[in-house]
Amino acid sequence: MAPARRARQVIGERTDRELRGLARVLVRSGYADRAAVTAALTEAVQEDAPSADPAVLVPELIGEAAAALRADAETWPAETNPDRLDAVLDELESLGIVVVRYCADHHEARKALEAASDPKGLVFFTDTDVWHAVDFGMLELKLWHPDTANVAPGEPLLEDVLTLLHERDLPAVFDEGRIEVTVTWQRRVSL
Repeated sequence: MAPARRARQVIGERTDRELRGLARVLVRSGYADRAAVTAALTEAVQEDAPSADPAVLVPELIGEAAAALRADAETWPAETNPDRLDAVLDELESLGIVVVRYCADHHEARKALEAASDPKGLVFFTDTDVWHAVDFGMLELKLWHPDTANVAPGEPLLEDVLTLLHERDLPAVFDEGRIEVTVTWQRRVSL
């Protein structure tokens, strides 16, 4: 019996499904490199499937997720939603807004804002926001003023960001302190 098949039998169907799901979102996020994906999956295997060998299981998980992504990418348009999102974020940076992509949490984003000189605001999203976009087609962007206060409906900063998103064919609405951007997460990745 192949080592990968033995590993699946050792960890059980539910844990196997959860680990494959984690590998899928980590790989498809497009922000984590192979070392980061390997570290996150190794930690998950050690915690959730201590009887499995991470040295065997993790490369299999990454390989399957990367192969599925490559196959899907063959059908994608030349310009994807994440490509258009990157253009919006680049434009926001050119306007003096601090942009933090795929951070761990708001503390990390706040540090980037505090380190900037004369920021006009902050837009950020976390790793789990991207994972949600991978699975459910919606990315949450957080938008703060330079003093870390959330934007509010009708404020020019919020309206400018929403306008840029809409101009790039990225449907977005402001809801409960965040911008919800409808995206099909098709980020090209090379691991």
